[in-house]
Amino acid sequence: MHPHLNHAFKRLKKSLFTLSAAVEENLHLAVKAVLEGEPGLVDQIRARDLEIDLMEVDFEEECLKVLALHQPVAIDLRFMVAVLKINNDLERIGDLAVSIAEHAPHLTGKDPVDTARKLPRMAEKAQSMLRKSLDAIVGMDADLAREVLATDDEVDADYYETSQELKALMRKDSSQVDELLGMMLVCKHVERIADLATNIAEDAIYMADGEIVRHGRYHASGER
Repeated sequence: MHPHLNHAFKRLKKSLFTLSAAVEENLHLAVKAVLEGEPGLVDQIRARDLEIDLMEVDFEEECLKVLALHQPVAIDLRFMVAVLKINNDLERIGDLAVSIAEHAPHLTGKDPVDTARKLPRMAEKAQSMLRKSLDAIVGMDADLAREVLATDDEVDADYYETSQELKALMRKDSSQVDELLGMMLVCKHVERIADLATNIAEDAIYMADGEIVRHGRYHASGER
């Protein structure tokens, strides 16, 4: 690799790390706002999301400059394609964190576990998936990325079971529909974050091995 391109990649990795850390922290705060009943965190999360949006735009511009100036090929081009997609996924995760947090004021005084008992586990898994997917990117670790893909099935199963339970509660007590619907949306946002973490993990596999595993081309068993 040309020294100038190597230097540019180091800058990109540093910027991506900074962005991902900001997104992880905001997601952690959003989950805390809901699970621990801290609606006061919402304004802080919104403010941080504005910073994340600016970081996402700056990172994209930085990537485009590298593409224009250095015209990378082969594995270097794979890296550029992957980080541009990851940048977009991280911004979307940031937006979903805000959406999660915005439900916190409407759930104050309620224990989320009473109505969505698997939400804490879903949230923990989604956050772990995001962390692992980003570690897989930094370490070019396809095996770690595949762990993320397998965990996504678990989150999907938890979400399906939770949504069915919430629907049953809505039918049983119509006076709680608004609260239960809000909880269902929180669970859906968490499930969607797990999907986006899976996208990042798929990009990590592409970066490391040049293998495209989207659209069901990979299963937890390793079969295709």
